[in-house]
Amino acid sequence: MKNHNSITKRGSTLITLLVFMIVALSVATTAVAILITNSQSGSMQEQGTEAYSAAESGIENAIIQLLRNPNYTGETLSVGSNQAVVVVSGTSPYTVTSTGTRGNYTRKVQAIIDYTDGTLTITSWKEIQ
Repeated sequence: MKNHNSITKRGSTLITLLVFMIVALSVATTAVAILITNSQSGSMQEQGTEAYSAAESGIENAIIQLLRNPNYTGETLSVGSNQAVVVVSGTSPYTVTSTGTRGNYTRKVQAIIDYTDGTLTITSWKEIQ
């Protein structure tokens, strides 16, 4: 009889060990999935931020260009590995729209700029859709 109880105890210990291993593996798999999701989300947010920064750089460049040449109408700029497409419309006040692109992400910033009697005034600066 002692031999039978010993075998039963070993079997139940093995089953308990397998259950704990399955639970631990499930927890580890879930943790890895969460880490991957957070990493991808962070990467998307970073690309959106870089696109926004490129758009703002386009606006800043347009201000400098308008100070030098009031007839400036815009251009396409390389901002690091990103791009900004700047369009200037109107004449004092100018509407400057800059679209920043990073990969598949785009962000757009618009500024209203008045340039009268040698004085440049920014009356609006905002992100638009």
